[in-house]
Amino acid sequence: QDAIDRKEKRSETFKTAVHGLETDTPTLKTEELGRRAPQWVRDNLVTMCMRCKEPFNAITRRRHHCRACGYVVCARCSDYKAELQYDGNRPNRVCQECYIFLTGHTVLEDREGKHKGILEKGAAEVSSRSLLCSSLQLLDKNGKGGTRGWFVIPQDDPLVLYIYAAPQDVRAHTSIPLLGYQVRDMPQSESRHLFQLAQSRQVFTFMADTEELKQRWMKAMARSAAGITHPEEEEED
Repeated sequence: QDAIDRKEKRSETFKTAVHGLETDTPTLKTEELGRRAPQWVRDNLVTMCMRCKEPFNAITRRRHHCRACGYVVCARCSDYKAELQYDGNRPNRVCQECYIFLTGHTVLEDREGKHKGILEKGAAEVSSRSLLCSSLQLLDKNGKGGTRGWFVIPQDDPLVLYIYAAPQDVRAHTSIPLLGYQVRDMPQSESRHLFQLAQSRQVFTFMADTEELKQRWMKAMARSAAGITHPEEEEED
């Protein structure tokens, strides 16, 4: 079972890599891996290694790009070399998954988990089939500051709000179960488009970039909070 889990995880990860990470990223077909230069994921779109999910920092865990799939990875996860046809068959730095695919060699599995946790869903993968996704700001309790991130309600998990630090991160840093919450509109003040999620004493305050985006999020969250998972259910209600 452990071998099956590892194989499935590697297959899912590789499919994400070769099918592009942004809507404007050209699709890299499996047979083109190593034969065509990939579109690199921009550094500012990720805050953690796209393979081992460890956060980047300026000293001990720096950003590198896999020359085969274009992922942003740490030094440990890109400590492999493979010959790439598009670069004259010269050895290039690649990630572990691409190394295995291109060379057929195996490596020791010393840090790969057995099961994919609830937060270990890549933002790009989840956003591509979401009910709604965009950048929002989650304000702190005094409403003056907060954390800006990438927020997603997935189609396959429509009652949960996933919060990522960046739109290409491979792991969400937290999630909020939406069922049972009340969605509250807040008066616009100082050009800030605010709304809240409230349940008992738990209150989350969000700020959207525009009034139109705010209304879309309020509608989507209210639908999830009511347990409506499909648009046709809302029409019947």
